[in-house]
Amino acid sequence: MSTLETVCGTIDTADIGVTLMHEHVFVLTGDMQQNYPAEWGSEDERIADAVRRLRVAYDAGVRTIVDPTVVGLGRYIPRIQRIAEQVPLNLVVATGIYTYGDLPFFFHYRGPALNDIVGAQVPDPMVDMFIGDIRDGIAGTGVKAGMLKCAIDRQGLTPGVERVMRAVARAHLATGVPITVHTHPESRSGLDVKRVMCDEEGVDPRRIVLGHSGDTTDCDHLAYLADSGFVLGMDRFGINLDTTFEARADTLIEMVRRGYTDRMVLSQDASCYLDWIEPAAMAALPQWHYTHLFEDVFPYVLDRGVTKEQIGAMLVDVPRAFFEARTR
Repeated sequence: MSTLETVCGTIDTADIGVTLMHEHVFVLTGDMQQNYPAEWGSEDERIADAVRRLRVAYDAGVRTIVDPTVVGLGRYIPRIQRIAEQVPLNLVVATGIYTYGDLPFFFHYRGPALNDIVGAQVPDPMVDMFIGDIRDGIAGTGVKAGMLKCAIDRQGLTPGVERVMRAVARAHLATGVPITVHTHPESRSGLDVKRVMCDEEGVDPRRIVLGHSGDTTDCDHLAYLADSGFVLGMDRFGINLDTTFEARADTLIEMVRRGYTDRMVLSQDASCYLDWIEPAAMAALPQWHYTHLFEDVFPYVLDRGVTKEQIGAMLVDVPRAFFEARTR
């Protein structure tokens, strides 16, 4: 039996059902949240709104949501616990650090940052932090992380990004917990993931979801990454800032046509609340919600040759196989 850690405890992977592999409940800036809370408003009202939105997803058939909100995105597990108690969904939370460039100042004079000063290789405290979140639980809540998370964007492989990547890879090798990486397909950052995390650190690419793969229409590049073993996160349906709905959906259709159904997972990267988007702008994105796939995307791709069985595979079979895979 394979198991998966959720906010409400351990479940059998056979029971994950329809799974959205990259959604957020809240994305927040911790320091701003603590010092300027006016826009956030009532905690109880925000939680009630999240419960309502997640119940809509459940009613649409969703049974598991992976929430890769980590340090740098405002992770606060007690708030998520309150929500999970009121919604019959499996919520999987993550550990890691989200940055496109520099690390949080906390790490500037810790770990490898001291190598040149002491003349020796200093272990990175991030590794033990991530392992602790996985084995013991996050910040005394008892909630264990079921996913590891890092990021690389258009800024490329900065020293801070590379350090997080390597720490995430080492925590994975110590625990077996799989990885999701925010990537920037336009700059082919998946190749950096492959070199650093797989070729150099030894992570099996089958244990890594390359998030936001659908941001590109370069299906040859995506096919190379899938052939290398990675799972492609087609997970930003509804976010049409640098692309269009049709381009994103047509990329999915083409990758299915090429035979990569078993290498893709689906999501919207939606959130109940993001404090880095002005509230009026959020209101102007009505299509960006947890059921956009079901209401808009699936009818579009079904009309163009994708089958219900293929959609089911990407929603259920591929996520289950991903969580059940074992490092070679």
